[in-house]
Parts: sequence; structure tokens; C-alpha cells
Amino acid sequence: MKYINSIVPDSSEIFTIKIKRYDFDSQCLPVIKNALARKNKRTEVIAAFETITNKLDEKIKTVFHRELDADVILYLGLCHGAGWVTKFNEKIMVLLGIEKIIELDWCSEKEMYGLIYHELGHVYQYQYGTLERECPTSADGFIWQLFTEGIAMYFEQRLIGDWEFYHQDKDGWKTFMDAHFEELKQDFNHDLNSMNSQTQRYFGDWVKYHGFGDAGYYLAAKFIQFILTSYDFDHVVSFDLSAVKGLFKEFVR
Repeated sequence: MKYINSIVPDSSEIFTIKIKRYDFDSQCLPVIKNALARKNKRTEVIAAFETITNKLDEKIKTVFHRELDADVILYLGLCHGAGWVTKFNEKIMVLLGIEKIIELDWCSEKEMYGLIYHELGHVYQYQYGTLERECPTSADGFIWQLFTEGIAMYFEQRLIGDWEFYHQDKDGWKTFMDAHFEELKQDFNHDLNSMNSQTQRYFGDWVKYHGFGDAGYYLAAKFIQFILTSYDFDHVVSFDLSAVKGLFKEFVR
């Protein structure tokens, strides 16, 4: 608690609330110990973080002509993810879990660019559109997640300057996704009415779609690229659930 509160005063609850969903000793502690044992990787992550965040405000303003109001914090102990956007005392924060970044080996500048830009894409939607919507069904929730992750992927790719950039691309990941795009799209649509947080196979490195994690992020990027053939990005970030569902039907048709 002392370490947590030294970073963001009186904030320990928001840092620990999600960790409580896991068995700390078996699921979280080993990941932290791994990070503590790999000083060279910690050094690499910190150096990449400092490089990427240097003059980041200016780059975002140059590309999107708007400013973001958020704190980006590199933190040891997030455990449940490499990146997370949350709000505390009316301040938007991007929390980056150094131990999960090391576990995923997203330590280089390339991967860190993608991760930080992606999380800031969620901030952009939060600040200039609507990031969270009430979703009456589980299927609605997954369509909305696909949409919001697509917004973040667009933000990431636009700042990188490459519509084919995916920081998840390792060991043939993108080659597989390119070759199975139509299959992925139809499988996601088919699974919508039966999948839940425990059975879904699209979002997260810990789930696998034909042996590959994070397939949903590829699909999300393609979904937003499809939408942006007809709509302006700054309009899209404010779409409601009904509009997104309609566009998803067109996308999978």
C-alpha cells in the first residue's frame, strides 16, 4: 500500500480492486517476481517509456489537433494487464504494468510505442467521445469492446503512421490474421451469443484463437477501418451502441 500511495496518493483501492479477482500467490506474485529478477528488462522498459513519452503531447496535437489530459504511469504491481485506463479524483490515468510488459516481452520501443499509443486511444475516446456504454446483453458488450479496441488501434496506427502496424505481431501473428480475416470475422459473429468472459477467445494474450492471442485486436482494427470509409473519426468516437451494432452487421455481411 505504501508503494501504491507514493505514486498516486490515497489511491490503493483502485490499484488493488482488480487484483482481488485473481489468486495473488499463484497468478500475480510469480509475474512480479519475474520482473524483479530481470533487471535488464526493467531497464529496457524504462528507457523505452522515457523515449516514447518525451514530447508526446506535441506529437498527439500535431496528428489529431487536440490535446489529451491524462497521466501516464509506469507501475510495478498492476498484474492484471499491461495497460489500463482508469479515473481517480477526476483525473484520467493510463497505468502500465511493468511486470506484465516483461512477461509479454513488450519491452522494446516498438512494442512500447504500440502499447502507450493504444491506451491513449482509449483516453481520446473517453475525453472526446464516449468510451463506456450500457450494454444490455453479453453480445452487445463484446461488439462494444470490439469497437472501442478498434478506436484505440486506429489511434495507435495513426500515430505510428502505418495501417499495418500491430505491436502483437510476433511468430507469424499478422500473417495468420491476414490469411484468416474472413474466418475470424465470421467466427467472432458466430460466437457472440454464446461466449462470455471465461469462454471468449479474442481479447487477451491468455486466450487463443487457433493458437494465437489477441485476435480481437486485429479484427477491431479492421472494423474501425471499415467504419472510417464512410465516417469521420471525431464523429465515430461518439457513436452509440445502436449505430455500432448496425455497422457491425454491415461489416460481417
